[in-house]
Amino acid sequence: MARKRKAQETQDEISTSSPKRKTSEKKDSQSQNPHGFDSYPISNVYRLIEPGPVLLVTTGSLADSTHNVMTIGFHMVMQHESPPLIGISLGPWDASFAFLKKQRECVLSVPSVEMAGVVVDVGNCSVADDDDEPSKWKRFGLDALPATRVKAPLVGGPHVIANIECVVEDTRMVSKYSMWVLKPVKAWINTKKMPGLGGKMFHHCGNGTFVVDGDILDLKDRMVKWQEFQATNIQ
Repeated sequence: MARKRKAQETQDEISTSSPKRKTSEKKDSQSQNPHGFDSYPISNVYRLIEPGPVLLVTTGSLADSTHNVMTIGFHMVMQHESPPLIGISLGPWDASFAFLKKQRECVLSVPSVEMAGVVVDVGNCSVADDDDEPSKWKRFGLDALPATRVKAPLVGGPHVIANIECVVEDTRMVSKYSMWVLKPVKAWINTKKMPGLGGKMFHHCGNGTFVVDGDILDLKDRMVKWQEFQATNIQ
């Protein structure tokens, strides 16, 4: 009986103190959050600032039929010019890593939102998964077109916004961060699918959801400090 009574008393203490504890926790939460923002896990911060559109990356060689294609969402502009540089995250867990390491060149292809389903599917399979599977090019109906400066192919089709032929410029961050620094050597644009003129890029939010480009906000007249980077014509 004594054990039961002690257990009951302990339960009563928990029951009577819970409202106070919850009230105290709520006050602590409010005191720690006076600015109106909620805490966010640092492991997910990439979802907040992942800037660029989802891309297709081609590697290998079209000429000898070793060309591969994969999907990436982690990339960034690293330098505007002299030369322009782009950073992409591509690690040894990707089959394309070996191709890029060997040939030191690739193509970055920018798909429009009409290709979103296919692009996601490409990103959820690997050339190394099953030897009996057809190539991703055939499986997803992607057109591989010859590039002019690299062996990897362009991605063709009416819903491809652009293709950027690149060579590897710097590999010093690959071993630690899987970050490749690429130098564009040739770029191609589909003028019918340029953003704002029919093409809409889409951006991964990090959890299987995507944001699609919307309205174009033109504030060039306020960008007085960076006018040299405001090209008005596509050459």
